[in-house]
Parts: sequence; structure tokens; C-alpha cells
Amino acid sequence: MKLFKPIHFVAILLIAFAFSCQSKPKNSETQLETEEINLMLKVEKVAQIQDQEIFKYTLDNGNMQVEMSNYGGLISRISVPDKNGKLENIALTLDSIPEFLTKPNPFFGATAGRVANRIGGAKFELNGKTYTLAKNNGENTLHGGLEGFNKKVWDSEPYANDSIIGVKMTYLSVDGEEGFPGNLTTTLWMELTLDDVLRIRFEAETDQPTLVNLTNHTYFNLSGISGPVTDHVFQFNADAYTPVDEGLIPTGEIKDVTGTPFDFREPKILGNQIAANNGGFDHNMVMKLEKSPELIHFVNIVHPTSGRTMDMFSDNVGVQFYTANFLDGFAGAEGKTYDKYWGFCLESQNWPDAINKANFPSSILNPGEKYEHLIEYRFGIEK
Repeated sequence: MKLFKPIHFVAILLIAFAFSCQSKPKNSETQLETEEINLMLKVEKVAQIQDQEIFKYTLDNGNMQVEMSNYGGLISRISVPDKNGKLENIALTLDSIPEFLTKPNPFFGATAGRVANRIGGAKFELNGKTYTLAKNNGENTLHGGLEGFNKKVWDSEPYANDSIIGVKMTYLSVDGEEGFPGNLTTTLWMELTLDDVLRIRFEAETDQPTLVNLTNHTYFNLSGISGPVTDHVFQFNADAYTPVDEGLIPTGEIKDVTGTPFDFREPKILGNQIAANNGGFDHNMVMKLEKSPELIHFVNIVHPTSGRTMDMFSDNVGVQFYTANFLDGFAGAEGKTYDKYWGFCLESQNWPDAINKANFPSSILNPGEKYEHLIEYRFGIEK
């Protein structure tokens, strides 16, 4: 990467200062183009729910683009070039942000919370009290309940500095919302760097003991969504996974991947592994046994035909690997029909149903503590 001249630093910092002075985002387009840098952040108001304004943000670093919204902490598009320079969207989505308000969809691009993934039996015990939650996935609770974070309007503010453009979002989940205790304040940063990294960072604090497990639920398809992802090549840095029961709730076992279809420690064609597993994946891959600040390389994905690559890094303990097993004739964006295995999710998070499994890493957050979680998706071209 070329070094910036001082004037370029000044220009970008002025942009950041202008954003920070706005109490609410306004429709705007800010662009900086020189021989060394091309950054653009576009803000559009696209809907309104009562007094809550919904915006679409377009982040453009000159090579790739990311669209996101303060509705649901949503990533609606990720457009990256292939080996021939063709720019295509690689995220399953709808045609417009307003459609997300009215058209049911399987969490495309959404922020999942207050507790991502499943809670078995839709209940848990915390400090001697039993909490009952909505059953929105059979007998279980999934991704926060009936109206999780994916259906909330977040306060939002765009920002920029010398190497990134992004949006900061905040949401207050009040005590008792969806059955969870405590007032939980969550802050989400989503940003695009000059070197094609989509970075997602969460922080959360509570005034009562509660549960927190936050993630992003983007469905990726590096082919430009031209067919199923069975031709993608995956490599996970995971030695174990957590088996599940018929309701996709972990049994509590932590199982070595050796000799199983879950062994992706060497690059494997996804379609072959799906066939070996008698169907798709919807399982937690074990990356760490306990939470630590260390950012580690979770997974590498290559789409040989387009040459696109994606590497995922995270500081969390697991990643829910989901291969869109339940998609069936979904009318997606651009007239495309999304079917089974047309996308994959890499949901960096704590292990599912951790509150009900004494041997799993804890998902409890207490007053005075801070929940922190960092995810990076790094995009490139196969060499």
C-alpha cells in the first residue's frame, strides 16, 4: 500500500469530523479520489418506521463495495471483483432495504441477538431464576426470539479516517425484551478497509446478569450467486465440533473431527463433504475452548472458477457453519431463486445453548463487564 501524503490525511479526517457532528445521518455522498486512494461513503434514507429513520449506507474503497443498513444491523450486499475484474454481489439478499421490513427471510445479512443461535427448550436458568423465551424454532429459541436484533432500528452514525470507512450503530435492548433480563446496550461497528477487509466489532454492557451472544448472519456465495456453493473449497482450522440432536441443539459432546465429514483441516470441496454427511451442515465448529482477545484464522474459502477467496478471522470460540439447508425456492434479489446450498454462513459466536451446557464456554454477562467480539472477512483473488 502506498504511503499517504499529509493532505490526504487532512481530507479524510475532515470527513470524519463532519460525520461526527451530525446528530442523525442525512442523505449525502462523500468521496475522496487521488492517485493513491479512492474512498466513498454514500448515505440514503430509504424508509421510516414511525419516528425511526432507516438508512442504506454504501461503502466503496475503489475495489469493492459493501451496502448495509441500520435496520437489523444489516449487510445487504458485498460486491467484489473476480479474477477478470468483474464486480458481482456475493451476499444472498433482497432487492431493496425496505423489503427487509415486510418480506420474511432467513436472517439474510442480519445482526443476530441478544443471543444468536439456539437455546434448547426456549428456557434457561440464571442465578436460581428460570427464564422462559419464545419458541420460534420448533421447541427452541433461535437468534433472539420473535423480534430479535435483526428486526430493530439501530441508532447509526457514519465515520471515516485515514484507512477505513464505516458505520457505528447502537441499540438498547430493555429489561424483559424477548424474555431476557437486564438493560443491554450494544454497540456495533461495521467498516471497510483499503485492503478489502470487512470488519465487524461488537461491544455490549448490562445492568443485570444476562446472556449475550452476537454475530452477523450473512449468506455468502463467492460465485456471484450463479448456483450452489457445492463447488467452493473450504479449509477450517478446527480440530473439533459439537454434535447436535434432531432439533439441532448441541448434545454437550465435543467431538474430534478426525474421520468425520467435519474434518476440513485440509482443503475440501464442499459438495463432497455434504454428501459424506448425508446432507448439509448446521453445526458449531470449535475454534477455541475459552474466549481470549487473540484474533485467529478460522476458515479459508476459495471459489476456483471465479478466483475469489475469503478468509475469516475472529477472536471468539466457535463458528456456526451453515450451508443454507432450509432454502427452497426463495425469491431473492435480481430475479434469482435461492435454493438449497446456494449460500453458506460463518457465524462467529459462542457455542449454541451454552447456558444449558455446563461444559461450554459461558455466555453470561454481568454488570461491570464488557462483552467484546471482533470478526474480519478478508477478500482476495486466488494466486
